[in-house]
Amino acid sequence: MRLFRRHRDRQTRRPARPVEDVDLDSLLALVADTLGYTCAFAADGGTLTLSGPRRFTVRLAGLRAEARRRSREDWPVLVSEHLSHVLATADEPFDACDLFQARPLLRTRLQLDDELGAAGVVGRHLTADLVEVLTVGHGEAARPVRPEEVGCWPITAAQALEEALRNAHRHERLSVTEADLGGVAVLRLSGATASVAAHLRHLGDHLPVPADGVLVALPDPATMVVHPVEGIGVVRAIERLRLFAQRECDLRAGGLSSQVYWWHEDRLTLIKADLVTQEGQTRLVVAPPQEFAQVLAALAARPQTGDPGS
Repeated sequence: MRLFRRHRDRQTRRPARPVEDVDLDSLLALVADTLGYTCAFAADGGTLTLSGPRRFTVRLAGLRAEARRRSREDWPVLVSEHLSHVLATADEPFDACDLFQARPLLRTRLQLDDELGAAGVVGRHLTADLVEVLTVGHGEAARPVRPEEVGCWPITAAQALEEALRNAHRHERLSVTEADLGGVAVLRLSGATASVAAHLRHLGDHLPVPADGVLVALPDPATMVVHPVEGIGVVRAIERLRLFAQRECDLRAGGLSSQVYWWHEDRLTLIKADLVTQEGQTRLVVAPPQEFAQVLAALAARPQTGDPGS
């Protein structure tokens, strides 16, 4: 009889949880207490209920996945930021951890890499200095998605970014206007939100894109200004676009980049151009990447017949 009882106990005993989950739960309880909340964990460890000034249910699958990717030294900051984020976004009309609710609200926003710091965001580098950040929300109220939120979804971060790009292209329309920058013809494409760079992949919907691509200025997240790479006059266009982007960034809050980029074969490349002052004179020093320098050399060798950028 005793042997039967031990066998039955082994069958019904709850399996031991990984020590990492137990330690993370202890840390969650400690941080919740400092925020003025008591907590109760679901039997499977999948959710946490916070009780205090208000009552919240917190999904933990994404947090546990993110904790496994980080060293234990990072856990206190990770947990503190996650619970603080849950409280700060409690009044949002959607649950970002639920892909069904979040999917139609996904967009992207370009930000400078050096402005992101150590922020917990989901994104990928579009160039060395620009990061395409995944956002969720309505219009100007859209905010970056945290890794712990994406960790709750049945798709990867890369797939979520592609969903966001499709959403922007499908639901947002750009206005296109012609402009002149000191004799250089450009097109200005503007959107109602910060997702305008998502339309880079579909520039052909708005203008003929030549084989050598286009120059692009991104003075703010809702605007891009483009010029076709069709003749050696593109050198002058780089100068005009660089000065324009610098002026736009200096004049307005929320500017993005004062640099000029090259969009070619579905890839954005920085054309580094610095304004250098020597002996009271300011000049533009351009350091094109090797591939673009080869394009410039080929354009210089080509017979010029009415270059539109000259």
